[in-house]
Amino acid sequence: MSQFKSDFLREIETRGFIKQVTHTGELDAYCTSGVPLAYYGCDATADSLHVGSLVGIMTLRHFQKSGGKPVILIGGGTTKVGDPTDKEKSRPILTEEEIAHNAAGIRRAFEPFLTFGDGPTDAIMVNNDDWLSALGYIDFLREIGKYFSINTMVKQDTVARRLANEQNYTFLEFNYVLLQSYDFLELFRRHGCRLQIGGSDQWGNIVAGTDLIHKAEGGEAYGLTWPLITTSSGAKMGKTADGAVWLNADKRSPYEYWQFWRNTEDADVGRFLRLFTEVPHDEIDRLEALEGADINIAKVALANAATTLLHGEIAAKESELAASAVFGDGSSADALPTATVPHADLAAGMLAAAAFTAVGLSKSNGEARRLIKQGAARVNDAEVSDVNLLLTLSDVGENGAIKLSAGKKRHALLKTE
Repeated sequence: MSQFKSDFLREIETRGFIKQVTHTGELDAYCTSGVPLAYYGCDATADSLHVGSLVGIMTLRHFQKSGGKPVILIGGGTTKVGDPTDKEKSRPILTEEEIAHNAAGIRRAFEPFLTFGDGPTDAIMVNNDDWLSALGYIDFLREIGKYFSINTMVKQDTVARRLANEQNYTFLEFNYVLLQSYDFLELFRRHGCRLQIGGSDQWGNIVAGTDLIHKAEGGEAYGLTWPLITTSSGAKMGKTADGAVWLNADKRSPYEYWQFWRNTEDADVGRFLRLFTEVPHDEIDRLEALEGADINIAKVALANAATTLLHGEIAAKESELAASAVFGDGSSADALPTATVPHADLAAGMLAAAAFTAVGLSKSNGEARRLIKQGAARVNDAEVSDVNLLLTLSDVGENGAIKLSAGKKRHALLKTE
């Protein structure tokens, strides 16, 4: 029996989203009254979000479906400082142009999941550079700095760990908690937003924001965090051997995204269905109970549901069909990642290692050669043993492509023009 009355909190509690909550009863009441607002902040350090941000995105999606209004805060201003939370060293400082480019890409990552617009529950996106860059430093310290205790700030995990390890912790970074708290205060003042959500590593910053609103405005504000997600083997969520699993299609194709979920570890299938899809609870219970080879049915269901949310039902179905062809009769499909090289390259002979790099199955020819030496590289389903193997036009199949495979689960096509 859930402790919550609000549909939003009951749903995300059942799905495993909740790690910590401030003011449990008051937050529950807030989520059942009128149109509540909740914000989730993202610094503009890259031009897309990756799977590691999906818990926050899905939390906002559940919030909106329950009648709440999502607020996405792009950290155009705080990116100039760099969030030190859980970081062992300072982030590089980005230019204004880089930050603006990244902010535009991050918006595209949210758009498939949320409804934006001017309606009461439509999501809005704001940029904290609008108010942070306008602050006079002395005025800011006089107005906001007086509410923060150095005694408390140095006890935060990131600060304490850096100091204990004698690692550099800049005064610029030390200001970050003030700026994030001020963001919450500004959103409270401008939009009436009273809930901030984030990963559990943000708990200290979120609590500092609720305290600031209480001290500066006498207002009530709340925080909610989710557990940091790792796989059952302990790997960080959203990271693979070939890099981050980005949400934007120009950085990670729908087929590659589908394959990421299809390759989920057996022990994670039920948990990931709850967190990253909207599959009904009873269906998740059924899929989670599958054993042996049947667990692959649940993995396909996870891949289809997750890919449908981001890229649409057609892309999910095309990806499933492509995977079925690859893993079934060995034929290729258009949904596979594809690279095109000049006809003359294959006519003259192209190193297999260079081909693997061209299609993105390796980051360099050296890495591709290591794949070959490990017996993990295949061309048209035949293992490659010679690091100096040349691919030619004779390797092109009837479908007009050469199928390349790295291990059992990563595949791509090489075509000519």
